[in-house]
Amino acid sequence: MTLLERFLSYVNVPTSSDEGSHSVPTAEKEFVLAHKLAEDMKAVGIADAHVDGQCYVYGHLPATPGYEDRKRIGFIAHLDTSPDFADSPVNAQIRENYDGGDIVLGKSGRVITNANFPHLSSLVGRTLVTTDGMTLLGADDKAGVSEILHAIGKIVESGVPHGPISVAFTPDEEVGTSADHFDLGTFAADYAYTVDGSREGEVVYENFNACSAVFRVNGYNIHPGEAKGRMINASLVAMEINAMLPSADIPRLTEGYEGFFHLTDMKGDCEKAELHYIVRDHSAELFDARKNTLRHIEKTVNEKYGPGTAELTVRDSYRNMEEKIRPVFEVVEIANEATRMAGIEPLHDPIRGGTDGARLSFMGLPCPNLGTGGFAFHGPYEHCTVEGMEKVSEIIVNIAKLWAERK
Repeated sequence: MTLLERFLSYVNVPTSSDEGSHSVPTAEKEFVLAHKLAEDMKAVGIADAHVDGQCYVYGHLPATPGYEDRKRIGFIAHLDTSPDFADSPVNAQIRENYDGGDIVLGKSGRVITNANFPHLSSLVGRTLVTTDGMTLLGADDKAGVSEILHAIGKIVESGVPHGPISVAFTPDEEVGTSADHFDLGTFAADYAYTVDGSREGEVVYENFNACSAVFRVNGYNIHPGEAKGRMINASLVAMEINAMLPSADIPRLTEGYEGFFHLTDMKGDCEKAELHYIVRDHSAELFDARKNTLRHIEKTVNEKYGPGTAELTVRDSYRNMEEKIRPVFEVVEIANEATRMAGIEPLHDPIRGGTDGARLSFMGLPCPNLGTGGFAFHGPYEHCTVEGMEKVSEIIVNIAKLWAERK
């Protein structure tokens, strides 16, 4: 099976997680791909591959004889896809020898343009994979899943000497709970790499500190003819709350290490309203300051309109994994060398988001993140290239080789 064939077989299995669910996994359909992956793991040589009761897939490739004492390394990807956009049925479009032009996505009316995606010029001549514009592609993170399994197959087929290798595929990463039930004992690795980034060659060990924030506004609805000095319009108060945030600190206007407040959705009427945010910053100090800003807004609104008008709930999501990776920086240095062996200069731009690796690093498993060769995740403009995915698989093989050389 080619890497492209493997990838296409996975994207056609719907696995979007459900952010409104409290079950594990959040969507029962995730088990379908999980069981398929366990069988495919066995087919490439991971004899003990299995799915646990919470939809986590684990397996181990025993060390080459004589290499049992090497560091135990692992590779992790998530099998779920984002709930932000439809994930089925995926009608993948394959464009061989891509010419660099704008890409019309079927009859959807959507176009991947060079104006919005200037990296397209770097993909000229490659085999480009998109959807028809009606669904996600699912490269986040089925590209990572495919690349790991393709690499394991290459390691086994070619007889590359390697130490113990662990593999895991997780559910519910897209709703932020995949590390909650990850069994470090079952995974049994000293270090690991999530394969869940963007452009091939990324070796990322910095990410945002992150939380979610919800403002619930309790209004006081009364006939407008009698409202003078008495009505509290919850929707108007919600608008006032958002206006208190710094207007330039939004995703559209920030980059690199700059943090933001991102209003993801809102609803309301005169009686009740809600504002949902995600809050991000690379600096722990600035991140705490952002949370304090939200608390100050809650206090200000309640002083103005009365206690209980605004109710703020803040939930921490993940922290910057650099804190845990710096002390064991060899895990990054080996990935850098593996990437250069594949003919690519490693990219170290900080993640303006988070991965399983951020949570796992704080659980005791240092876990940088590798690129997948995919772009424009979480929407209908998602795309990747076969050549990019093949390079990622090569990097994974190189990582296994390099760790085997170190005692």
